[in-house]
Amino acid sequence: MNGSIPIMNDSMKLTTRGHYSVKAMLDLTFQQGDAPVTVRAIAERQQLPAPYLEKLLIELRRAGLVYSIRGSQGGYQLACAPSQISLGQILEAVGENIDPLPRHHPSAEQVEDWVTFALWRRLSQKIKEALFTISLEDLFFDARSWQAAQGEETGFIV
Repeated sequence: MNGSIPIMNDSMKLTTRGHYSVKAMLDLTFQQGDAPVTVRAIAERQQLPAPYLEKLLIELRRAGLVYSIRGSQGGYQLACAPSQISLGQILEAVGENIDPLPRHHPSAEQVEDWVTFALWRRLSQKIKEALFTISLEDLFFDARSWQAAQGEETGFIV
């Protein structure tokens, strides 16, 4: 699928950038409470390219979602509790377009198109609201449930 997962239609996609960012944040949630996590460790566990991941983590740090610790024992940690970080915040931090509608408006003569547009505008708003109500903690519990259902006890690739 060329690095994107359709969420609603061809206008809104979770790109590689968004996907990798969510995976990295979820990985940090799994490691929470431990020492800072290196980019290399996240990249290896999640099978992501470390140089690209580093750029995304810098953007997430600038947005205040993670903080970095320098030095030989350094790495990244969540800046706040997973329950306080939403999927919408993560996606916005890395520049994802979370508006599934194109930026056009139908003319008054296109009543049928206007009805369709009005419907999609309402659905778009609901999706956007949902992205800001789904927390990293919610995703963590979903991932843990899936992991338990698979019978896996060790490493987890998001």
